[in-house]
Amino acid sequence: MKIDVYALPSNVQEKELKERVAVVIDVLRASSTIITALHNGCREVIPLIDIEEAINLSKNYERGAFLLGGERNAQKIEGFDLSNSPYEYTRDVVEGRTVLMTTTNGTRAIRKASEAKEVIIGGFLNVGAVAQYIGQRDEDVAFICAGTEGKFSLDDILAVGAMIDALQNMGKPLEMDDLGLVCLQMYSTHKQNLRKVLERTYHYRNLVRAGFESDVDYCIQLNLLPTIPVYREGVIRVLETA
Repeated sequence: MKIDVYALPSNVQEKELKERVAVVIDVLRASSTIITALHNGCREVIPLIDIEEAINLSKNYERGAFLLGGERNAQKIEGFDLSNSPYEYTRDVVEGRTVLMTTTNGTRAIRKASEAKEVIIGGFLNVGAVAQYIGQRDEDVAFICAGTEGKFSLDDILAVGAMIDALQNMGKPLEMDDLGLVCLQMYSTHKQNLRKVLERTYHYRNLVRAGFESDVDYCIQLNLLPTIPVYREGVIRVLETA
């Protein structure tokens, strides 16, 4: 299995994804929120680039059938139902409903991956489930990190490292690019205390200043959920596995 890691969506050439499974990772917080929403019975999540796109699409739904979710600069968008905090996507709020989501980093990364053979949404929350699935497929993988405001983000890199570590533990022969090796080494070094290293990062500090420290603690929990979101034809739903 060949593994390539993209530190930012802007580094991705769509044609490189044609014959690969893409795993999009935005640990803080879009991936984690999507995983949580679908685990809690959300019908589907539609990732959108901008606010206007989300509002326009919402006009196609009956009011009780959808929720507008997302953030700009870590804060809830004015007029939206939900922010990007996974704690807001509880079963009583999202079950059976469509979430129209736009975020600063994550939803853009998902859309960028659309040319891949299959697009999976991953994070620390579902490391084991995603690794098991892509390991069984045994196809080349592209890990696409969302980054933060167009810059490299360590939380995503550590999550990629956790998935590569899980694949190695399954006995998979892996051919990694240099960034894949860095991800694995970073995770191996810091896996006993992820929070300690993340406390020094820009994205962590930004979320704490915005009042979302508990979100970070939630999002870095390893293997909390078995849910695998898959992005197909513009919509994210729970992957149905045999």
